[in-house]
Amino acid sequence: MSLVGLLSALAGFVKIRFLADKEVIDNVIFRCHYRFTSAILFVCCILCTANSLIGNPIECLNSQFKDKIHVINTFCWITSTYTIPHLQGQQVGTHVAGPGVGPHVQGLDEVQHHNYYQWVPFVLFLQGLLFYVPHWLWKNWEGGKIKMISKDLRGSTIECKEKRHNKQDKLVQYISYSLHTHNGYAFGYFFCEILNFVNVVGNIFFIDKFLGNTFLSYGIKVIQMSSNDDLHRTDPMIAIFPRLTKCLFRTYGASGTIQTHDALCVLPLNILNEKIFIFLWFWFIILAALSGLALIYSIVIAMYPPIRETILIRLFKYRPPGGVDRIVTKIQVGDFLLLHLLGQNLCSSVFRELLIEVSTLLSTSNLYPTLPSSLEMAPISQKDKYIKDPDA
Repeated sequence: MSLVGLLSALAGFVKIRFLADKEVIDNVIFRCHYRFTSAILFVCCILCTANSLIGNPIECLNSQFKDKIHVINTFCWITSTYTIPHLQGQQVGTHVAGPGVGPHVQGLDEVQHHNYYQWVPFVLFLQGLLFYVPHWLWKNWEGGKIKMISKDLRGSTIECKEKRHNKQDKLVQYISYSLHTHNGYAFGYFFCEILNFVNVVGNIFFIDKFLGNTFLSYGIKVIQMSSNDDLHRTDPMIAIFPRLTKCLFRTYGASGTIQTHDALCVLPLNILNEKIFIFLWFWFIILAALSGLALIYSIVIAMYPPIRETILIRLFKYRPPGGVDRIVTKIQVGDFLLLHLLGQNLCSSVFRELLIEVSTLLSTSNLYPTLPSSLEMAPISQKDKYIKDPDA
């Protein structure tokens, strides 16, 4: 299939996300999972299936089957090829035909079979879906709350000052009425953050198992190899993703005896595979570290209210007298998460005004009653009706 055709099909599937008025319902590290990592994996999957880029994925050579070599090609592709581990590092051209490819005693010498290559595109596609699942769960759990309550206050959608203050007053009323009802909302977000961390770590071990327990140390070996002399180093990328391998093909002879034919096979696809998986090794390690830090950050926020005060001060850009303290002491972790997400969606001036109004309301003794649970996720217009007529 044409590479251009595949990329065109993918371009039609991907939505443009980076819009000024697009609501933000997570943090940067969360978005690295479902936006960047999923996109990277899907692109790698397309590259592995683009025949116009590398030609045939396998080409085998056998002098006795010149006119039917496509049969051996198909057989070796759907079964497996192999290399000889103890021949790795031997001088190519004098001792071996290629790294790990040379004469050996069948049945006695250890062989390493390579039967992963036909499954690489499917594994990459599956991983792309796995990295999108936590976002899909959170998006459904979130239910468009941030989009609904910050409507007409985000980015380019901000209207004239009078209309903006009207929308802002409604948002302040919603926050005060729904105080202490967002802990379930926060639980869903933290749960999906845990899924992100478990997913990236699980994928590291999944690829390690898929590549025959060689992926965990793959990046380290490549780094060590790059510091060695060119004449005295074994390329771990070629050892894991060999470009030249051997394949055994058996047929029946004229007398009915089994004949074994030894074929040399070239795997052009591994030129791509070795680059893809070394990139994924570094990316997954970095993403796992960042996801772990993001998880620790969320745990600290949930357990230590003073940290919430520091974060709100950072979002405030300045500290109004008593304002932040008053908010932090009267809100719960779910309310803080809602304010935190609003701070990412609203411009700094609008968010400061919002926090000042919320702080003023929380400082009064006559607080608003708790919003009924049936109205928590209702449109703001329905909440306005309740605000105007609380007895309704």
